[in-house]
Formats: sequence, C-alpha cells, structure tokens
Amino acid sequence: MMLSFFDQFSSPFFMGIPLMALALVLPWILFPTPSSHWLNNRLTTLQSWFVSSFARQLLMPVNQPGHKWALILTALMVFLLGLNLLGLLPYTFTPTTQLSINLGFAVPLWLATVLIGFRYQPNFSLAHLLPEGTPLLLIPVLIIIETISLMIRPLALGVRLTANLTAGHLLIQLISTGMFVLLPLQPTVAILTGILLLMLSMLEIAVAVIQAYVFILLLSLYLQENV
Repeated sequence: MMLSFFDQFSSPFFMGIPLMALALVLPWILFPTPSSHWLNNRLTTLQSWFVSSFARQLLMPVNQPGHKWALILTALMVFLLGLNLLGLLPYTFTPTTQLSINLGFAVPLWLATVLIGFRYQPNFSLAHLLPEGTPLLLIPVLIIIETISLMIRPLALGVRLTANLTAGHLLIQLISTGMFVLLPLQPTVAILTGILLLMLSMLEIAVAVIQAYVFILLLSLYLQENV
C-alpha cells in the first residue's frame, strides 16, 4: 500500500517509451497562440494581460540590465504554472514532483545570475561573502558559511518546489483512500472526509500557483543582487 502511494511520482512509460517528454511539452500545446490580428479573443487577451502584468510586477525592483530576463522568467513562470495545475487532474503526471527536473531549472538559472554578477560587478559580488565590520578571527569562518549558503540556493529552490507538491499529492491520495474505505462503513464520516478533501484540493491549487510564483520570485531576487 505504501509503495502504491509513491507510484504516482514515478516517470510514466507506455509500451517501454518514457512519457516524460510528452508531459513537459503538453502545457505549451494547451496555451493559446498569440495572433497578429488587432482584435483577439477573450482567452488570448486574458493571457496577454496576465503575462504583461506579471512581468511588470516581477521586474519592477530589478535594475534596467536585468529586464533582459523578462522573457525567460515569464515563460518559465507560465510553464511551471501549467505543469503544477495539470498535475492535479486525474490520471496525469506532475514532472515538477521530480527533483531532477526542478534542479534542471534552478541550477542553470542560478549559475547564470552568479556569473553575471562576477562579470559586471565582481567586487560587489565578492563583498556578499564577507559582511562589513567582521572581526579578523571570524573572516575565514564567515567566508566558508556564506559560500555554502550561496551554493545551497539552487538546491533550496528545487527541494522547496518538489517537497510542497509531493506533500500535497500524497495528502490528497491518503485522504481520498480513507474516504473510499469509510464510505461503506461510516457514510457520515466519509462525507465529512470528502468535504475535507474538496477543501484540500482547493488549497493544493493555491499551492501550485504560489510555488511557481515563489520559484520565479527567488530567481528574480538572485538576479537583483547581481545586476
């Protein structure tokens, strides 16, 4: 039983063919394609408004050189949002529950922000490793601690997204299994459990949206430190 709970997080296969690539491509197929017409439909207009509002809010505190990242950060936000929400549907697979996928997003982008900082303002970037006014005896220790905290950032990005989505999916499956077990034995308790499951599903939708936003927000903060 415990192994079956974690089977939902294993990469799906069909006739020996891994479906991970299909799960990653599917969100882009569902998004409406912007057109060159002056008058668009409501869905395309809503999508354009959401993307422009999100990009404006995200990059408002970032300096002008960091605005070049608007396209990649907005596209990654929409992509993660699509993956997280599609994973809540029945008989689907959530790629963002895989730590390898999340680290594949986090590590290159974090490393790019660090390299940009060392390229354009190396003194300011190195100054983050040693706070001003540090006693002489604590300098080696603080440099090691700050370097480790810098290296942990991409791991924290990936683990946060993976842990939140995995915990939500497991909790939904546990409560739904308990509801089906209690239904023939205690219908009243099963109905109350179903109401709890509905509320948890609504909470999980909010978690899917918030975690995608937090992932991009932290990347923008790392970018702000280095531009």
